[in-house]
Amino acid sequence: MTGVPTRRRRDENGSAVVEFVMLGVVLLLPLVYLVLMLGRVQAGAYAVSQASREAGRAYVTTDAGQDANGRARAAARISFLDQHVEDTGTLRIACDGTPCLRADGRVETTATVQVPLPFVPAFLGDVLPLSVPVSASHVSTVDRFRVLP
Repeated sequence: MTGVPTRRRRDENGSAVVEFVMLGVVLLLPLVYLVLMLGRVQAGAYAVSQASREAGRAYVTTDAGQDANGRARAAARISFLDQHVEDTGTLRIACDGTPCLRADGRVETTATVQVPLPFVPAFLGDVLPLSVPVSASHVSTVDRFRVLP
């Protein structure tokens, strides 16, 4: 038993820690990136949903003499600012007839946001998408008994 090599046992001492750290980094970094990306896309989804709904409400509740388009765009901008996507947020307003603010008139508001992917450099734009498009639509109806000029 005196000829049993103890050196071999010492060579592997501590290698499990190194393997665990390396494997943890390799698996953890993509997982953290995925969580960051999904969080940004979810924030964009909240922003467009809220922007389209609030813009429609602001448009159909406009009083006489007020700018319905301006009110709707201001409401959408507040929603975009709330989720920090004001740079890429757009709003489209469509009416089902003329005038838009008539009894039982329907107004469709569509909000769109390009959510940038985190930590993707611009030079990879030819190979990878740099943003994820997110959009939401909402149809608002003008009150049937509303008196409009």
